[in-house]
Amino acid sequence: MFDHLHPHLLLLLVLLPIFFITLLAQSNNSTHPSCRFDRCGNVNISYPFWKMDSDSTSQFCGYQGFGIRCSEQDIPEISLGGNPYYIRVIDYEYGTIFLSDYDVSPVVRGPNNCPRIRHDINIGNLPFVFVQSTVNISFHFDCNECPSFATEIPCLQRNGEKACLTNISREESVWDEYSCDQEVVTTVFQDVMDLIFDVTTNFSSALEKGFGLRWEPINECQKCEESDGQCGRRNEIEFICFCSDGTTSKGYCKDSEKNVKKKVIISLCSAVFGILLMCVVFYIWRRRQNKRRSYGSSYRSRNISSFTSSMTDPEKNGAYHGVQIFKYRELEKATNYFDSRNELGDGGFGTVYEGKLKDGRVVAVKRLYENNYKRVEQFMNEVGILAHLRHRNLVSLYGCTTHHSRELLLVYEYISNGTVADHLHGEKSSPGSLKWTTRMSIAVETASALVYLHASDVVHRDVKTNNILLDNSFTVKVADFGLSRLFPNNVTHVSTAPQGTPGYVDPEYHECYQLTNKSDVYSFGVVLVELISSKPAVDITRHRHEINLSSMALSKIQNDALHELVDPHLGYDTDNEIRKMISAVAELAFQCLQNDRDSRPSMDEVLECLVAVQNGMSSNKHNMLDGTSDDAVLLNHSQDMSPDSVAAAWSTSTLSTSSG
Repeated sequence: MFDHLHPHLLLLLVLLPIFFITLLAQSNNSTHPSCRFDRCGNVNISYPFWKMDSDSTSQFCGYQGFGIRCSEQDIPEISLGGNPYYIRVIDYEYGTIFLSDYDVSPVVRGPNNCPRIRHDINIGNLPFVFVQSTVNISFHFDCNECPSFATEIPCLQRNGEKACLTNISREESVWDEYSCDQEVVTTVFQDVMDLIFDVTTNFSSALEKGFGLRWEPINECQKCEESDGQCGRRNEIEFICFCSDGTTSKGYCKDSEKNVKKKVIISLCSAVFGILLMCVVFYIWRRRQNKRRSYGSSYRSRNISSFTSSMTDPEKNGAYHGVQIFKYRELEKATNYFDSRNELGDGGFGTVYEGKLKDGRVVAVKRLYENNYKRVEQFMNEVGILAHLRHRNLVSLYGCTTHHSRELLLVYEYISNGTVADHLHGEKSSPGSLKWTTRMSIAVETASALVYLHASDVVHRDVKTNNILLDNSFTVKVADFGLSRLFPNNVTHVSTAPQGTPGYVDPEYHECYQLTNKSDVYSFGVVLVELISSKPAVDITRHRHEINLSSMALSKIQNDALHELVDPHLGYDTDNEIRKMISAVAELAFQCLQNDRDSRPSMDEVLECLVAVQNGMSSNKHNMLDGTSDDAVLLNHSQDMSPDSVAAAWSTSTLSTSSG
């Protein structure tokens, strides 16, 4: 009898959930009849922004001061402090808006290729904050001269008075002697800092890229938004909440609690009917299966069992491809609920916290930024790859959380002695504390780890002294290796996904986005220069041509002024053996920092050269000092050679035959 009725029953069970889901969708309608959203050019205008036009129903729907005017040329504009700005992009997912100054745009200045910065950026009381990837620069106009720490902008001169540009904050008294009449502070993206000082070609385009702002919720709007309403104003002053049912309120949508209960009831009903439908289908399937006894039944049974086993939740098994699975709650307690006092550092992938597990192990828990990963399955697969990378100079990955977790967390061994950056120019640094022999070991061990990664088809992509950790015996532990494999390559300036750290980025990768092993070689070259100089990779207080340490190093080596780069506490001027070693490492760094990646050595060659320097020059014995190989000649006399001769020597030498 059931077999005759089940088609009708199935039809009923299918239609009922659809009916209830339709009711749920209607009850969850988040449209606000009093608010109209629009588009201007390539920008969608949506809450909390609103289009400024003659339509009174939308004029006051959104945050005060978030009105967007659409010009006759269909260009979206917003006003900050009474000054107009072009809207380049609005990213509603991340709550950011990207603007460029109206006064520096080509539309305003016409054929003149020199934009005039006319005013400071004034956010006023609007709920905006600058995004982290922006920095301030200062223009000083009508000066009699430009100081050494500033750049002269010839095209901005007026009546013989000079215009000066700097990114260094200075006291007003410093400028008194230059008699400047006006100072204007504007904001640009940090990645155009190299372009902003090129007054001949890129000055204008760098300013046109503008800056980014992130908006934050207004306090008075919070209750309104939590009740499925949207914030607005009845007039320019009086606050009002637009509700999803078309009504308005002075505070929040009061019927929201009834709506929530209604949604819960409908959801439960839909769930019950859905479960009932599944049970009926399963019952019918089982009855038919029992009637079909055939030769292949046992095979199918085994196949289903195998499939079910493969779908087992890894969190229940406690491991995934050999990686330990941690409960989110366990790691939350281990880090004292991610207490800021347990924070070890903050990088491109996430924030790291110190934690202590129940078994007594001290660990480093990396809390990945939510917008840095897209697919949980990819995350789990790649973690399996990273967990199998084993090297004495790589930080060990203990495990991670799963897709059931509230957040994706990685658990690493804890390295207690800080980073190489800390010891070179950070909180652990002091003159002469890090001896040259220790620095040499750091270079060799880091190169060894990178050689291993490249042999495993992993490009580190973010090699820097902040990612080179040291244990209590100053043994290197490279961190964040291969994490970039977890994230997409085609990122934009809007994303916080890592593209490398300023000062370490391969110029070819920066221009062409072609990532290779040689990109790590370039970054490692910067690390070598840091070990030689004890200077940070980027320092905006240095002369503009030397803000990037790589540019400074290339210039010093080319001009036979290596002594001006070397840390004076290393013994370069007093110890001939150390002088030779530092000179050799500097020449190696010079090769690593070549713009053309084909001119750079591989990491294998870099490691062989470093080992040769370390072994051959660590004593007064012959080895590399006896001049028996081409490499020995190169390293012995590197301080007297030009970069061209070094390049020629590099191409003709065979590192593997070095006596070291």
